[in-house]
Amino acid sequence: RRGCAGWTDRHSNTMTEVDMKENLAVVLTSAKTLKILKNDLSQKSLGELEVLIRMKSVGICGSDVHYVDHGRIGDFIVNSPMIMGHESAGEVIRVGSSVKHLSVGDNVALEPGIPCRTCQHCRTGMYNLCPDIKFFATPPIDGSLQSYVIHPSDFCFKLPDNMSTEEGAMCEPLSVGVYACQRGRVKPGDSVAIFGAGPIGLVCFLAARAFGAERIVITDIDESRLKFARKLGVSAAINVMNKEESVVVKDVIRALGSQSDVSIECCGITSATRQAIQSTKNGGTCVCVGLNHSEMKLPVFNCFVREVDLRGVFRYRNTYPTCISLISSKRVDVKPLITHRFYPFRQSELNEAFDVARTGKDGAIKVMFDLGTK
Repeated sequence: RRGCAGWTDRHSNTMTEVDMKENLAVVLTSAKTLKILKNDLSQKSLGELEVLIRMKSVGICGSDVHYVDHGRIGDFIVNSPMIMGHESAGEVIRVGSSVKHLSVGDNVALEPGIPCRTCQHCRTGMYNLCPDIKFFATPPIDGSLQSYVIHPSDFCFKLPDNMSTEEGAMCEPLSVGVYACQRGRVKPGDSVAIFGAGPIGLVCFLAARAFGAERIVITDIDESRLKFARKLGVSAAINVMNKEESVVVKDVIRALGSQSDVSIECCGITSATRQAIQSTKNGGTCVCVGLNHSEMKLPVFNCFVREVDLRGVFRYRNTYPTCISLISSKRVDVKPLITHRFYPFRQSELNEAFDVARTGKDGAIKVMFDLGTK
């Protein structure tokens, strides 16, 4: 059998062009075990406000690697096979009967979190905090690293002609940086300290610069990542390997010329969070993006008597239009972050891609799967 029930016939494409029974997917079957399996979508019906997307570009996130290595992140446990991937973009090949803003042939970025739309958080615009949100590749929800995906049209964002699907997939990690800067209220002329020069730290830098920050310092223990950050244009990149907390704080303040207006912590470890708080000026803001240690011993007296606002970040909300605008207008260039490309439906390349993303070898920053050209 070919095709799915429920497709609109507003467009000329016939479902005989797409064999949904042969839909391939990258599946985490257990910790450390990835398999390429068929995910039969032939019995799925396309809702009137949904679209069918042929996937073209899917990035590997640190959370993907963590699920593969450990089978869980905190309370999110992989108890059954789960399709990977949530940084994604592709081409619309079918639209539901009530979809008005998308057409067959449009390239779109997929926002991976689908909220309930009816709870108080959703109704007040804070949908990233919806307790019933369904997020790609977060147990038990399947992700987007497959040939085809059915997705709600209101969480698909059309890409302008001057944006590639790789750039569209990068809207997901960039959204974290944009939202962190929004939470930190970064404004023109600000000084910003970023703790961690991994992919998220780097997109926080790109976003902070686009928001008008004047001086931006970044820290890490990996000299290759710091070298990459210097090429991107950070004001200073500081190696904090084996340095005491007080020394790191002094180095950051010296590099900025003062304490930071905004600090953004992207490691999720106690030492970096302590450094971020103490590097922030009186009345400034410290934004915590990293999620690693579930409990920390922090200098809260130092934080509170100086009225440093300590703000959390959980994913993002309402950021995709901003990301598309920043990338398409060339105010943010995410292309240098895409350092490695693989084809996902070859087992050897699949294993190598996750190994590169895990180890960061060969200078890897963002590993991208290409589903659209091979």
